[in-house]
Amino acid sequence: MPIDITMPALSPTMEEGKLAKWHVKEGDTVSSGDVIAEIETDKATMEVEAVDEGKIGKILVAEGTDNVKVNAVIAVLLQEGESADDMAAAPKAEAPKAEAPKDDAAKAAPPAKTAEPAKAEATKTEAAPAPSPSAKAAPAPTKSTGDKVFASPLARRLAKEAGIDVAAISGTGPKGRVVKSDVEAAKSGATPLKAASPSAVGAPAAAGVAATGMTKAQVLAMYEEGSYEAVPNDGMRKVVAARLTESKQTVPHFYLNLDCRIDALLSAREQINAQAPKSKEGKPAYKLSVNDFVMKAWAVALQRVPLANATWAGDSILYHKRSDVAVAVAVPGGLFTPVVKSCDTLSLREISETVKDLATRAKSKKLAPHEYQGGASSVSNLGMFGITSFAAVINPPHGTILAVGVGEERVYPDKGEIKIGSFMTVTLSCDHRAVDGALGAEVLGVFKGLIENPVMMLA
Repeated sequence: MPIDITMPALSPTMEEGKLAKWHVKEGDTVSSGDVIAEIETDKATMEVEAVDEGKIGKILVAEGTDNVKVNAVIAVLLQEGESADDMAAAPKAEAPKAEAPKDDAAKAAPPAKTAEPAKAEATKTEAAPAPSPSAKAAPAPTKSTGDKVFASPLARRLAKEAGIDVAAISGTGPKGRVVKSDVEAAKSGATPLKAASPSAVGAPAAAGVAATGMTKAQVLAMYEEGSYEAVPNDGMRKVVAARLTESKQTVPHFYLNLDCRIDALLSAREQINAQAPKSKEGKPAYKLSVNDFVMKAWAVALQRVPLANATWAGDSILYHKRSDVAVAVAVPGGLFTPVVKSCDTLSLREISETVKDLATRAKSKKLAPHEYQGGASSVSNLGMFGITSFAAVINPPHGTILAVGVGEERVYPDKGEIKIGSFMTVTLSCDHRAVDGALGAEVLGVFKGLIENPVMMLA
């Protein structure tokens, strides 16, 4: 029986993506594990593997097509002995099209004709929320005789090598089939074995579903035509808008701020950088930044106040054993938050190298899902832009985010004397459901002690 190749869910929060490129064409023979296509999401570009051996019978979604829903059929794979006649008679999937705004559509529409109302009514009927393959939840794995699990041969082999029961892995392939990416996600911990729906722990609402204030038509009506350029939102911007709208609507934020004196930090940084070995060209092997110290201090603080290393999960609070700290990275058109795993156990140099690597690959959309999912807290630093202080929005399901301002000289009193020192202001945003005021104040106080006395990070 022909196998439907569907749009895979490359991460727990993915709802649609762009079919960027086909590596095969109709009639090509493929084996399990062969790369057949590339999918672009709001976060990364990833490869799609063939789940079985066979021949590509039909490609239903052309490369370059955007907004392809998860689980939508994108191609049909013919197994041995099958031909095009064996394929189910199903209409070719149409490339998703962005819905034209009502005001723009009205301007572009030709004068109404007698037949047009009927046509419009038919369109409305087609657009109604009738059941469709793309709208349904991922189907459950197909049952088979005995204890056989619906999984590709490659996935079975990888699961066996990793010591994971393939039956405990949730499949995202056709008909719930477990594929290579599912095993890799289970190995990395990005996808819990037989996990509940991500929505239970704060998965973002679909872009466009969350309330966004004024409609496009209302906004455009306030400006003179020709005085602006309307640039359509890409997938990343839509997800950023949806996640942060959800955050401000569903996460009860509160904010705490402190001024930290960083003279000792700056001195330590200068001494460490001065000791960095040089290459033949005179280039230092590493160069620590203030943010590297901030990441280390915050990760250690979360270990010393473990109740603050928490995330809200509906009917429970998750207290994390590791300090997996995300770092906000600005990229063209949006924001990434790659996660530095076990940040408290890394040296300052290791943190520096890890952050630089993650940031570089984030800007080229080369991060794997397990590299930007998870974590309990984030650090967002705008000090390099001269920002003195700001309050950051929590990135669900994180319980906290630390906003860091610029380091600057300030005048301060000291036992009746006026002195000058270097200070920076930090602001902690907390999810009040998981981290209360006193708890937030405690962990921020520990951070202040560490950042003002960097040697204590090693204690």
